[in-house]
Amino acid sequence: MTQSRTVTELADYLGGVVQGDGSVVISGLGALESAGPDALTFLANPKYASKVAETSAGAVLMAPGGERYGRTAIEVANPYLGFAKLLTLFYTTPHKALGVLPAAIVSETATIDEGASIYPGSCIGRNVAIGKRTVVYPGAVLYDNVSIGDDCTIHANAVVRERCRVGNRCIIQPGAVIGSDGFGYAPDGSGYYRIPQIGIVVLEDDVEIGANSCVDRAAIEVTRISRGTKLDNLVQIAHNCQIGEDCMIVSQVGISGSTRIGNHVTLAGQVGVAGHLSIGDNVLVGAQSGVPSSLPANAAYSGSPTMPHKEWLKSAMVVPRLPEMRKTVSALEKRVAELEAKLNQISQES
Repeated sequence: MTQSRTVTELADYLGGVVQGDGSVVISGLGALESAGPDALTFLANPKYASKVAETSAGAVLMAPGGERYGRTAIEVANPYLGFAKLLTLFYTTPHKALGVLPAAIVSETATIDEGASIYPGSCIGRNVAIGKRTVVYPGAVLYDNVSIGDDCTIHANAVVRERCRVGNRCIIQPGAVIGSDGFGYAPDGSGYYRIPQIGIVVLEDDVEIGANSCVDRAAIEVTRISRGTKLDNLVQIAHNCQIGEDCMIVSQVGISGSTRIGNHVTLAGQVGVAGHLSIGDNVLVGAQSGVPSSLPANAAYSGSPTMPHKEWLKSAMVVPRLPEMRKTVSALEKRVAELEAKLNQISQES
């Protein structure tokens, strides 16, 4: 952890404004409920504003104009982002360059920057290139002809398969697989003929891949995850997909082959996306939704099959009432049948 800093120093670091005593010394960060007098906490959701009155924190990071309840505060436009930056400041230290450590298996043809760290038990294949300050942890495997950029972290037991390319500042969490074979088979009349997957995966700069996620190599060309996109744990990206910039793809999402995702798209947990379709820029798809067809840009969708989110909310409100509505419809059908019978009887008598 870095040394303690005053509230004024932290405000200057964030570009924020101090309200209260800027000389308070902060040595760590904490939650509203548990932070002590030497810690800074944050308020991002106004619904928890009353907890500011109860906190013991030395200072609160909050949006401008909020009620401080007499507490020292740093006001910033985005408290959540500010708190993330302070977490980096207080708790993240540069990784010391260790070079290639004993018991790492490294091909003689690999090119590894002297500022990189290659841990014991990792396996680096032929003609692999590893950039400055990149760290490869135990059990990670880089197949032949893989390229890894600068400032990357390849965590334990992650795999990057042959010829795949990873940009700068990428993070691949434990157990993730980059470049696994795409799911491609041709029926031959009695079974399925395996289609060789000869393409690659490209992760552009600042991409993060969650634990046990898989990004399949393209059948022929490239599966691409564009700059700044983040994948949560247990995500499946199929072959030939093109994922845009700054997307957020949450746990257990599955995207079928050859689908194109635009920029700034959010797919919430357990969304399933069919293959060979397009999702436009700035789309939000709600949790557990099924996407069977392309979605236009700049809108929110939910449901299975997906529909505009507001329409889905209206539909969802009806579902709990269906049993009652069924009884009502049955009763109406019975009454209509009785009225028809009476009308028929009157008609016959007349």
